[in-house]
Amino acid sequence: MRKLLISTAAILAMAGAAIAPASAEPVRLKMASTYPSSLTQLGTLGKILEKNVNTASGGEIEIKFFEPGALVPALEVFDAIKNGSVDAGWSTPGYWQGKEPALALFAAVPFGPSAGEYGGWLLTGGGEDLMNEIYHKHNIHSLICGVIAPEASGWFREPVENLDQLKGKKMRFFGLGARVMQKLGVDTQLLAAADIYPALERGTIDATEFSQPAIDLNLGFYQVAKHYYFPGWHQQSTSFELMINKEKWDAMTEQQQALLTMACRANYALGMAEGEAIQGAALKELESKGVTLHRWPPEILAQYEAAWNEVAAELAAEDASFKKAWDSLQAYRSDYERWGELGYLK
Repeated sequence: MRKLLISTAAILAMAGAAIAPASAEPVRLKMASTYPSSLTQLGTLGKILEKNVNTASGGEIEIKFFEPGALVPALEVFDAIKNGSVDAGWSTPGYWQGKEPALALFAAVPFGPSAGEYGGWLLTGGGEDLMNEIYHKHNIHSLICGVIAPEASGWFREPVENLDQLKGKKMRFFGLGARVMQKLGVDTQLLAAADIYPALERGTIDATEFSQPAIDLNLGFYQVAKHYYFPGWHQQSTSFELMINKEKWDAMTEQQQALLTMACRANYALGMAEGEAIQGAALKELESKGVTLHRWPPEILAQYEAAWNEVAAELAAEDASFKKAWDSLQAYRSDYERWGELGYLK
């Protein structure tokens, strides 16, 4: 009986070894960033992701953050991941609206949701899945991997009394908000972070928007333009992403995919918290440097919103993917609206 038990155990052990999956190959991801690592939140959240994944995975996954231009220029990350010359990217979907207009909806929506409401749609309301329906056509898989609080809507050399003053001006502008500004007669340009200050200083552009007070402060725009406008009607919240070559993603185990997904969910929560915490001190410092803070009057915000409604209708008519995502977001926001009215203090 003892010999039989030993023989049976040996057979079972060999059978188990035969059917057990081979240990997963470690994943190595070279991650090209569209933002420098020194840039508050926009870059630092990418570095935090790198650190957290590398630590939590125990060597199972290793991400290496590369500064803009180290592997490819900042605004060429999409194509590099698509063709497999770069494994992954740290960016925001809004940079790729020239490739697919609908991708901008997953980055920031004019007069759109705050970070909490936006996260509800992106992470649990089908938004991220819709985003990947688009990305998968380009051999890319993307995880929503961060969010920040509302942005400001622009730096100007002179006060803006009415929107006619902006016609013909050259202005750096991002995402769907740029389409609104174009409709209002502004000549918009999409510049990477490092290129904005030199363009503003030389007069290549007349005005700029970029991000939150804590981020804009560090980029020094106040040295050239002293009038800073709020609210950021075009970006009430802005999401960021971990883009991965789809073949690389599909080759990962479920556990590896789950670890990256959880790390990105944690990054979303951290980005939301940090973005809210750092603005007060930045606003005080900007005012100490002679910056005048302005809030757009209701009549001008109404003009921006009317122009946005026209842009949204046009894009939905032109692009089926945009319409599908836009309809999904609108349905979600309609369901959310009553909760937003009842649940929160005004």
